[in-house]
Amino acid sequence: MQQEIRFATFNVLNLAPPGLRFYDGIEPYTPEQYDAKVAWLARKFDQLDADVIGLQEVFSQDAVRDVLARTSRYRDAAHIGFEPEPGKLTPSVALISRLPLAGPTAKHLDLPRGLSMPLMDLGSAVTRFTRPVLQVPVQLPTGQVLNVFVVHLKSKRPDYRNGDSENDPGSIGAAVLRSMVRRGVEALGLRYLLSDFTAGQRRPLMVMGDFNDVADAVPTQLVLGGGRSLNGHDERMFECYRLQSRRDPLRDVGFTHVHDGNFETIDHVLVSEEFNPASAHALGEVLEVAYLNDHVIFRSPDASDHGAVLVRIGIRPGE
Repeated sequence: MQQEIRFATFNVLNLAPPGLRFYDGIEPYTPEQYDAKVAWLARKFDQLDADVIGLQEVFSQDAVRDVLARTSRYRDAAHIGFEPEPGKLTPSVALISRLPLAGPTAKHLDLPRGLSMPLMDLGSAVTRFTRPVLQVPVQLPTGQVLNVFVVHLKSKRPDYRNGDSENDPGSIGAAVLRSMVRRGVEALGLRYLLSDFTAGQRRPLMVMGDFNDVADAVPTQLVLGGGRSLNGHDERMFECYRLQSRRDPLRDVGFTHVHDGNFETIDHVLVSEEFNPASAHALGEVLEVAYLNDHVIFRSPDASDHGAVLVRIGIRPGE
């Protein structure tokens, strides 16, 4: 019988301590607001009951620890994350795991292979991820090591610079294009990370996070990749939603975000061929993908504006 393991990704929306101004134009949390947000997240974590959870929009790892302390299922879980870069308050990512860690973790800040992309009308170029990528090896119950990458790619929010006017169509277009370029080059950098890490070897991989784009968008397709290496190793990643064996189209409410009335799925969990049942090297399969998203419609002040994605994977015994 297969053993089930559960993975989730969740953009928690501006998890910051009280009094910290994380964005211009948004007031810091009061102690009461912070307490309500921590309590809400703790309930959602317990509701997910996932063995591994990837988080995005974390402004403070201490705040993550506060959430874990309020849960009933994650008080003893491993917590891996990093604080924002010095002098620049940018949200980061984190990972919570009830599975044992299987080695050192890594923080990928610079784009690999010397990747660099000029930005429109600017002398600078994109050479780093907007939010560094977190890589964590976890040990599956069967002994294999799964390397989990937690990501948060550049949003579609226009990237305005000095001199840009939000009332000028030309400035708006240039700012939108800068965001597209950033997201695209980050997606390519992530694909390079995955390819370089495997380098023709069969290393089970999972990528989870906020891609800020749907599955069919070009940046997401860049991460998914294509083709096989010379030794027959399939270097592609596969979207769990499309791999799941128990999909019910009559009950399918798969969205994680609502923007201008459009229901979108921009948070994804991708897996390597080891979890594609069509592969001769499969160690398991994606059983089901579920979305915890009612709070996106019935918003409360303490709730996230993203739904959580929960993936149930069956691991084959004796592999």
